[in-house]
Amino acid sequence: MADHEQEDHDLQLALVRYQTWAAESGARAVVLFEGRDTAGKDGAIRTITRHLGVRQTRVVALPKPSERERSQWLFQRYAAHLPAAGELVIFNRSWYNRAGVEVVNGFSTPEQQARFLTDVPGFEAMLLHDGIRLVKLWLDISREEQARRLKSRREDPLKALKVSALDAVAQERWDDYSAARDTMLARTSTPDAPWICVHADHKKKARRAIIRHLLRELAPAEIAHHITPPDSNLLFPFEPSAIADGRLAR
Repeated sequence: MADHEQEDHDLQLALVRYQTWAAESGARAVVLFEGRDTAGKDGAIRTITRHLGVRQTRVVALPKPSERERSQWLFQRYAAHLPAAGELVIFNRSWYNRAGVEVVNGFSTPEQQARFLTDVPGFEAMLLHDGIRLVKLWLDISREEQARRLKSRREDPLKALKVSALDAVAQERWDDYSAARDTMLARTSTPDAPWICVHADHKKKARRAIIRHLLRELAPAEIAHHITPPDSNLLFPFEPSAIADGRLAR
């Protein structure tokens, strides 16, 4: 077995061991996947859940809100999907739509967006206080890599279901998305619920780094202790200097 194949096998086994422990202990965890279009959220989630139990693992990818949902408290539609004992819930995009896609495309008002940035740390503090473990991942890719992946989506019939109307403006509004990202990370990364940034131009390396981080954050010591930390050049906690020093794509 090649080195990377052995590494992937060992990480998958560790995830299974983690979920066995979570089912027995009642541990609850939420993982948020955010990032630009084509950043690799779907593939990373598939890799994480490949061998996990379907009854203990839920992937939540909500459609655009209905008229009724738009009149509700923003967090209401997400709170319904939070984990029960022993469950892992992965959000493929989350309440942070309010700070990203909605900002760039005008899907909510500036007042709603400002209120979100003020309210979200308190909402997440409530989750943590109730015993839910929370991991927030921002998958970051270069403008050139996004362009390549968007082209692949358009040309590959098997990727037709991934194509969305927002793809057409992803490159055109690159700078607007960068500005929204920077504000979101700076305003909502807290000591208890930090954003973890992942360089995702290389999909397989990014996925391994993410799994390593999740295991070290969520698994008990007897499992996490054997997991090598991810490369800090590939995965790192957000800090304001990352906006200007090149660690986040411009």
